[in-house]
Amino acid sequence: MEPQADNRPNIVFIMSDDHAAHAISCYGSRMNRTPNIDRIADEGMRLDQCFCTNSICAPSRAAILTGVYNHINGVRTLSDRFDGRQQTMPKLLQENGYQTAIVGKWHLGHGRESDPTGFDYWDILPGQGDYIDPAFIRGGERRVIRGYATDIITDLSIDWIGRRDPDRPFFLMCHHKAPHRPWIPDAKHASLYEDVDIPEPETFHDDYTNRASAAAAAEMRIDRDLTARDLKMEPPEHLTGAALKSWKYQRYMKDYLRCVASVDDNVGRLLDYLDAEGLTGNTIVVYTSDQGFFLGDHGWYDKRFMYEESLRMPFVIRYPRGIRPGTVDDRHMVLNTDFAPTFLDYAGIGIPADMQGVTFRPVLQGESPEGWRTSMYYRYWMHMSEHAVYAHYGIRTEQYKLIYYYADALGTTGSEDNPQPPEWELFDLKKDPHEMINVYDDPDYARVVDILEQELYRLQAEVQDEKYEPNPAR
Repeated sequence: MEPQADNRPNIVFIMSDDHAAHAISCYGSRMNRTPNIDRIADEGMRLDQCFCTNSICAPSRAAILTGVYNHINGVRTLSDRFDGRQQTMPKLLQENGYQTAIVGKWHLGHGRESDPTGFDYWDILPGQGDYIDPAFIRGGERRVIRGYATDIITDLSIDWIGRRDPDRPFFLMCHHKAPHRPWIPDAKHASLYEDVDIPEPETFHDDYTNRASAAAAAEMRIDRDLTARDLKMEPPEHLTGAALKSWKYQRYMKDYLRCVASVDDNVGRLLDYLDAEGLTGNTIVVYTSDQGFFLGDHGWYDKRFMYEESLRMPFVIRYPRGIRPGTVDDRHMVLNTDFAPTFLDYAGIGIPADMQGVTFRPVLQGESPEGWRTSMYYRYWMHMSEHAVYAHYGIRTEQYKLIYYYADALGTTGSEDNPQPPEWELFDLKKDPHEMINVYDDPDYARVVDILEQELYRLQAEVQDEKYEPNPAR
C-alpha cells in the first residue's frame, strides 16, 4: 500500500469502560490473560503511573476530549451534559486536516450541543447502551444492530477506516461499553473460567476500620450490594457469611473477566486489520480505560474513590516510528487531561495555552522532562448520589495520598443537631500500598500533613478549582 500523502501519524484510541489495570496481564493480573492488549505494550510502552482526575465515566471522557479539569469543561457528574461548543482535541485535529470518528460509548448527553462535535463520523450508543442487540445513533438517526456490542463497535470502527481518504491521516476513538456493569458476556466466552476459582484480593475482607467514615458508608460491597441482575441468579439458599460473599465474588468476577476477554479479542481484530492494510508503521495505537475499578479490593465493586484501584488507569501505547518496543515508564505521573495535548503534539498541532494537561510525548520517547509533576489533583463531586460515596478531593504524590471528604454529610451520617464533620485520610503508599491505615492523626506524620495540605491548596489554585467552605448556617 502506498503511504498517505500527509505523513503525520494516524491515531487509534481504544478505550473500554471500567477496565482496571489489575485485570490486564501485562500489568501483572493474577486473574486473566489479555494477549492482544499485551501486544500493544510489548510493541510499545506501558505506563504504570497513569491516573484519572475524577473516577467516573462522563467526567473522565470530558477531560480526555478537552484536556481540562471537570470544573472547567462543565462535566463534574454523570448528570452534566457536555457542551460541544467548547474547544476539544478532535475539533483541533479535524481543523488541521485529520479525518475524525468516534464509535461506541459517548455517555456525555444527546441532542443539540451535547452530540459529538469535531467528528466527521459518529456512531454512538445512547446513554450506557446495551450489550446485546444495542441501539446506535448515527448522525441523529437511531437504529438497532443485531449482535454483541463489543464486536459491533469493532466492526463499525474497521468499516470506517476502510472508507477513509487514504491520503489524509485519521483519528479514531473506538469506545467499548464493556466491561461496565451488568457484565453480560457474549456466547463465545460464556463458559470461560467455569472451572476456575478467581483469586480473592488481599483486602477482600476489609472491615473499614482505621479509615474515615466514607469507606464504611459506601454501598458497593460485594456481600451486600450486588443485585440479582448483577449475579444473573439468586444465591444458593444454604450459603451465608464469608461463603456467600465468596460465591458472589466468583459470579461477579467471572462475568466481568468474560467481558474483558471479548474486548481483548476485538483489540486483536483491530490490530490485525491495521497490519493487513499496511497501516501499523505510521499509526499510534492506545489502549486505556476511562478509570480503574474495584475487583473485590476492599470488598467492593465500582469506582469513585481516590483509592489506587479506582484512581489508576491502564495505558499502553504503540508507535513503531517513535516509541521503543517493550518499554515501561513507572516514574512519571500522567493524567487523563494529558491525553489531548499529547495527541496534538504528535499531530504537529500547537497545544492551546488554556489546556491544563501537558504533552507526555517526551516520556514516551524515554526522556525525563524537566519540572515534571510530582503530585496530582483529584476531585469527585457526586456526594451520596450513587453508591453513597462521599464527595472528596485530594492529592497523590510519589509516596503519599491525602484525601479530604469535604461534605458535612448532613442528613447522611450526621443530623441537624450533630452534623458529621469533614474528615481527612492520609496514606503512606510505601508502607501501606493497600491503603488500609489512615495516619492523618499520627504525630509522626504531622510535618507530612502540613506539607501535603499546602501542596493540595497549591494544586487546587493552579487548576483553578475552589476550596470547599462549610455552610456557615450550620
